Amino acid sequence: MSGEDAPAEQQNAVDQKQETKPAEEPKAEEPKTEPAPAAEATPAATTEKVPEEETFTYRALVLTGYGGYDKVKLQVKKGKPVLKAGEVQVRVKACGLNFADLMARQGLYDRLPSPPVTPGMECSGVVEAVGEEVTDRKVGDKVMVLNRFGLWQEVAVVPATHTFLIPEGMSFEEAAALPVNYITAYMMLFDFGNLRPNQSVLIHAAAGGVGIAATQLCNTVKDVTVFGTASAIKHETISQGGVTHPIDYRTKDYVEEVRKISPKGMDIILDPLGGSDTHKAYNLLKPMGKLITYGTSNMLAGQKKNLLAVAKNWYHQFSIHTLSLIQGNKSVCGFHLGYLDGEMELITQAMNIILDLYKDGKVKPRIDSTWHLEQVGDAMRKMQERNNIGKVILTTEPMPEEEKKEEPKKEDKKEDKKKDDKKKDDKKKDDGKKEEKKDDKKKEEPKKEEKKEEEKKEEPSKEEK
Repeated sequence: MSGEDAPAEQQNAVDQKQETKPAEEPKAEEPKTEPAPAAEATPAATTEKVPEEETFTYRALVLTGYGGYDKVKLQVKKGKPVLKAGEVQVRVKACGLNFADLMARQGLYDRLPSPPVTPGMECSGVVEAVGEEVTDRKVGDKVMVLNRFGLWQEVAVVPATHTFLIPEGMSFEEAAALPVNYITAYMMLFDFGNLRPNQSVLIHAAAGGVGIAATQLCNTVKDVTVFGTASAIKHETISQGGVTHPIDYRTKDYVEEVRKISPKGMDIILDPLGGSDTHKAYNLLKPMGKLITYGTSNMLAGQKKNLLAVAKNWYHQFSIHTLSLIQGNKSVCGFHLGYLDGEMELITQAMNIILDLYKDGKVKPRIDSTWHLEQVGDAMRKMQERNNIGKVILTTEPMPEEEKKEEPKKEDKKEDKKKDDKKKDDKKKDDGKKEEKKDDKKKEEPKKEEKKEEEKKEEPSKEEK
């Protein structure tokens, strides 16, 4: 989510490379004018150039337009990327999926250039080439990468300053899950929030990537009470992860639940929701409390941009007069890692602390699921429907033939058909039961009449007695 504006030029350089390289080819063919021995050597030189410059290919996910999950397509890019001074080329192994990527697909994230463009703010992989002036990275280094975009592909070219060495024992999946979520959580809690012992923190979406990272970081400070909102099915997991008071936001009013336990309110609230929830968060702050808003996930409703949800969010946009802040002794902060352009020094400081905490066993990314590039639509759907607990990861490892995406689609259709058939069968059974009940009633009615008749016959005999 972070990075300088340079990556935009760097992405263009990668895409334009095919146009610039062929213009340089004639230089390699100049020896053809020399005598035979040199002419014989020329084809060999040309042959070496062709695979390196022209036949170099790599797969990339490309956002082709704004809309549903199908707008992100797997394509093959041709031409070897050009390295500028200070850049490194990384063979990508795993990529992280973030909420901003979902918003970018709908055209709601302005840090991503217009389509066609390759999304992706974080990845992990191996350095396979270094440019001039790069002294602290070498070929073979395992690194995690943070960038504004352009990382959902098998080969990425980024400034060396945007890479961080992967610690011993950390997997590529964990490395791809760490940069965006943990830097975001760390800078909100400690740089803005000034988290200290014996404080209370409300974390929305506590089962998501940032939520789990924030919970783990809260647990590094003594006696911090963590309130976390998540659907009931995720409560056991987030409780084990360190959430003191899990709240089911779907069935309960989280404001009332917080007030029951902490009548004075919260010291720190992390708000990724936006809209009316930001108002609620501000009102839940204690004196000297801090609200840190870092997203507008309430805007996401359905695969495509929902204008009603967007309008509703903007209508309820939180705004406050400075006098109210003074009188309430409260603070409101806004955080967005994607806008920290040119602040890699700050980001690197945070990352170094996070990596030390990882080495000490105090933080560890939780991987919800890993998907092939071909399955990016399913991965996005899982995250957007809030069905993940932890990080959703994309792997660049080629998908086995037997698991190709077309087959799951057929399976999904079969499953849907089975569900529909089951519903129809259940309905038929219900209708059948209703008919049986009606028949039973009809059968019982004659029996009742017979009983009445028998009782009438018995009545005279009683009189005779």
